[in-house]
Amino acid sequence: MSAGSSPFERLHPAVQYHVVNSLGWSSLRPTQSEAIVPILAGDDALLLAPTAGGKTEAAVLPLLSRMISASWTGLSVLYICPIKALLNNLEPRLARLLGLVGRQVGLWHGDVDAAARRRLLREPPDLLLITPESIEGLLTARDPSRRVLLESVQTLVVDELHAFAGDDRGWHLLALLNRLEDLAGRRLQRLGLSATVGNPEALLDWLTGGRGGRVIGRGGAIADAEVTIDHVGSLENAALVIARLHRGEKRLVFCDSRGRVETLAAALRSAGVQVFVSHSSVSSEARRQAERAFGESSDCVIVATSTLELGIDVGDLDRVIQIDAPATVSSFLQRMGRTGRRAGAVRHCLFLATSDESLLCAAGLALLWRDGYVEPIRPPPKPYQVVAQQIMARLLQQGGGERGRLAESIGRTFRDLPQGLVEALLSHMVREEILWEDGGVLWFAPKGEQTFGRRSFLELLSVFNSPLQIQVRHGTTEIGSVDPLSLRHEDDQPTRLQLAGRGWRVIAVDWARRIAAVEPSPEPGRSHWVGSPRALGFDLCRAVRSLLAGRDPDVRLSRRAQARLAELREEMAFVSDDGTTLVTHDSGDLRWWTFAGRGANAVLAQVLARSLGAVRRIDNFSLQIDSAHLSSTEILERLRASDIPEPVWEDWMAQVQLKFERCLPETLAHEVILARLTDLAGAVAAQHEPIRAVRTS
Repeated sequence: MSAGSSPFERLHPAVQYHVVNSLGWSSLRPTQSEAIVPILAGDDALLLAPTAGGKTEAAVLPLLSRMISASWTGLSVLYICPIKALLNNLEPRLARLLGLVGRQVGLWHGDVDAAARRRLLREPPDLLLITPESIEGLLTARDPSRRVLLESVQTLVVDELHAFAGDDRGWHLLALLNRLEDLAGRRLQRLGLSATVGNPEALLDWLTGGRGGRVIGRGGAIADAEVTIDHVGSLENAALVIARLHRGEKRLVFCDSRGRVETLAAALRSAGVQVFVSHSSVSSEARRQAERAFGESSDCVIVATSTLELGIDVGDLDRVIQIDAPATVSSFLQRMGRTGRRAGAVRHCLFLATSDESLLCAAGLALLWRDGYVEPIRPPPKPYQVVAQQIMARLLQQGGGERGRLAESIGRTFRDLPQGLVEALLSHMVREEILWEDGGVLWFAPKGEQTFGRRSFLELLSVFNSPLQIQVRHGTTEIGSVDPLSLRHEDDQPTRLQLAGRGWRVIAVDWARRIAAVEPSPEPGRSHWVGSPRALGFDLCRAVRSLLAGRDPDVRLSRRAQARLAELREEMAFVSDDGTTLVTHDSGDLRWWTFAGRGANAVLAQVLARSLGAVRRIDNFSLQIDSAHLSSTEILERLRASDIPEPVWEDWMAQVQLKFERCLPETLAHEVILARLTDLAGAVAAQHEPIRAVRTS
C-alpha cells in the first residue's frame, strides 16, 4: 500500500495491518478505496462494482474500522442477502475477515437450527448474516430477547440490492429497515451493494427513503468479453453441444426454469458429462454438496437457474453457457460476470438458442449490451398487499396498536401512497374480521388468527407466495421438492422423478405429510413446477425489431445462428425500425407487429377490442386481430385515431394471485395486479409511432 494521506490511511491501524500482511493486498480496488471516507463518516451509500469486484470488502473494511474506533459492542452490523445460499457462502469469508481483528460473524436463516440460534442470542456476534424474512421473524417473535438483539445495530448492509428492489421483497425490506430504526431509536447507516443497474441515483434514493447519500463506483457493462450465439433448435441438441465442446473446462450453464435444468442435466449425464444441479427446489444440503464438488473439479458442468446468478462463489469458471436468453441485460451481465476472474482471463458467454424467439432475444440482448444499456431498476408499483402485511406485522411486533399511530408509521415507510389508502385497508380488514378494533386499538380477530396465525404467524414473515410442493426423500435424506402434479401416474407405470440431476422412482407418497419416498432409478424421470409466461420489456423487444430490420450485434454468431437469422429476416422482411407494421397474411391472419412487450400489448389489446373487435391473442412482439370485416385501410385509420385510456381489469388477469389479497378490497387488489401486468408508457410509445400496412404470404 502506498503511504500518504490516502483513504487507506484513514482506516484503523489494525485494519491497515491485516489488509497488507494477512490478506496480502498490495492495493485496494477503486470502489474499495472510494468507499472508505463516506462509510467512516456514517453516510448512506450505494456501492457499485462488477461481479467479483470486491463490493463486500469495500463495505466491511471501513465498518471494521468503525467497530474498533467507536468501540461498538453487541450486534452492530446486519448484512442482508436475498437468498440463504449467498449467506452460507459469505459466512466463512466474512468470519475470516472479522476474525483478523477479533470480531465475530453470525448466521441466521430458516436452515439454522434452534441450538445455534440460542447460542447466538446468548453471545451476539458483531455482524449477522440474515434474510429479510428472518429479520421479520426476530421483530415479531414472542420472545422479546430476540428484538433486544437488534437494538444495538448501527449499520444495515444490503447485498445484491438490485435483486430486492425489482420485486415486492424490496418493499418488505424497506419497511423492515424503517422498523429497525424505530426499534433502535436512531438513524441507522444504510449501505447497498449492487452491480449492473441503469439508475443508481434513483436506487439510492429508494434505499434511503429520500434522505440522500453517495453513489460509489460504477457497475457498468462488461466490455472485454467473448460472446457467441448459436442456434441449436432443441434442448437435446444443446446437451450434445455442451458435451462435445470445451471439454476440460469448468462450465456454468443457466436455464430459466427448474424443469429445463433437470432435463438438461439428465441428457448431459447420459452423454458422460460430470454434471451438478442447483435450483430452488433442490434441498439446501444437496445444493451445497453440488457447489462444493463443482468448485473442486476442473472438467465438469453445473446447471442452474438464477440461484447462481448472484455472487455465490463456485470457484474459477472457464465459461458461462446460457440456454436461450434471460429477460434482461442485467441478468446477462450478472451471469457472464461469473467468468474471467483469474488475472488476465477474458469473460466468456455462449448462448445456445433452442427456438427462434430465444435466438432473437439473445441477439437483442447483445445489441443492448454493446450499446452500454442496462435496465433501470423500478420497484413494483402499488405495493398495497405489502402495506397490509406490514400492518399485521407491526401489530404482532407491538402486541396491538392504536389505529392513528399505526397509519402514520406505515405512511412514513411507503412514500407516495394514495391519500387515505392505509385507512381504507384498515377499515376493510376490520370489516372482513381479519382485525378487531376496540376504542381505536387494533388486534387480530379470530378469522385473522385462523388465516395467518398458524405456526406462530409464519405466513406473515414473507411477502411472496410459496406454491404447495411435495418433499422428496431418499431414506432420511431430503433430495428436494416437486409440484404435486409430478406424482401423477401414467399407464400404471411407476412414477419417476428427475431431481438434483438424477432419476428417482417413487415408492410411496404420504399426502398428509406432503412427503414422497423415492429410490434411485437408472432411468430419467420428469418433474413439474408451477411457472408463468415470461413478459419481455419494451427495450428488449425494440432491440429485437432493430435486429430483424438489419442491425447486427457485435458478437460472434455461429454459422447456424447466421443462417437462421437470415431466414427470419427474410420471413419478416416487413419489419422496419421506423414504426410498427400491420400485416395481412394470405391465410387471413391479421397481426399488428408492435415489438412493444407483453405489458404494452395488453394495453393495446384493450384499445383494439373497443375499436376493432376481438383480439385473439397477444405475445411480446405482436397482437393477432380478429377484424376480417374491415379493410386494412379502415383498420389503420382506427388505430391512428384511437386514444390510449388507462387500462382496465380483465378476467385473464385473475391468474395472478397476491399473497395478502384477502386483506385488500377487490378494487384495490385489481388495481395492483393491473399495474403489474400492463405497460401504459410502452403502449403510448407504440401507438404514437408511424403504422404501415403490408400484405404477405
